Amino acid sequence: MTAAPVLQVEDLSVRFRTRGGEIAAVSGVSFAVRPGETLAVVGESGSGKSVTSLALMRLLPPGAAVTVTGRVGLRGKDGRMLDVLTLPEPEMRGVRGDAIAMVFQEPMTSLNPVKPVGEQIAEAIRLHRGLDRRAATEEVVRLLDLVGIPAPRQRLASYPHHLSGGMRQRVMIAMALSCEPAVLIADEPTTALDVTIQAQILDLLRRLQERTGMAVVFITHNLGVVAEIADRVMVMYGGRVVEQADVRPLFARPLMPYTVGLLRSVPRLDLAGRRAGPLPAIPGNVPDPLHMPEGCGFHPRCGDHVAGLCDARLPELESAGEARLVRCVRWRELTP
Repeated sequence: MTAAPVLQVEDLSVRFRTRGGEIAAVSGVSFAVRPGETLAVVGESGSGKSVTSLALMRLLPPGAAVTVTGRVGLRGKDGRMLDVLTLPEPEMRGVRGDAIAMVFQEPMTSLNPVKPVGEQIAEAIRLHRGLDRRAATEEVVRLLDLVGIPAPRQRLASYPHHLSGGMRQRVMIAMALSCEPAVLIADEPTTALDVTIQAQILDLLRRLQERTGMAVVFITHNLGVVAEIADRVMVMYGGRVVEQADVRPLFARPLMPYTVGLLRSVPRLDLAGRRAGPLPAIPGNVPDPLHMPEGCGFHPRCGDHVAGLCDARLPELESAGEARLVRCVRWRELTP
């Protein structure tokens, strides 16, 4: 892809001050997404994926307890590159939901339980697009039909608890797409859905992306979904990027031992008859952010770590070829 990035993130860091000390939830994350491109962000729970997305949207709680540094460049609909982190809040409210929008992980807690879903979608349309009530209502009907909700006009008066999980997720997608944003952040939008509805949601996002050319940042722990929809993949661990590559090279030849472990834990039909026993799992747990290990954050769980080397210093995120980055001091000798 040769188009200029619509989202350019440089050295993004998020720190929380707690009674126990300061937590580095995200450290030095950088990436770019171009129009029509899908970047998948993967990693275990606690890796910093959702905090990264909330920082991009300026949705972290304001105040002295949270510090966000770095630069988030967003190309607005007028073509200007905006620095999201320095925009005054009134101006950011005009950008959020219009130039950049988000589909949240759990729609039942993201939708207002005391407002009909039609009114919630129409509110964003009237705010950003300036339509009157009648025109906004017709646009909501069109959007609900677009995302595959049956009898969309009858659903305007439905409350979130009247809808199934899949239909609530479709409402969230309709709301996020109501102003045709340049960037859509989808935070695990299919996690709570059955596989049939999941496939429908992914197909819907793909078709809408082809039609509008929007960039998508897709946050997930499902590597099967990543293989299906992503152009590039960014793997996070302990709040840091540990590998970044185009999707096919990453699946064919992962370089970081953590990425290798994630891919080995995915069920594969082509190995079902040859591999007996349970799927291999990465031992241990994601480290406590208050007590991160010295050196590489993954070394206590890594079967390839070398004492005195992997625990000595934090590895740099270094180039491993064209459009590929890896954070591991041993990746050259470990890669077949």
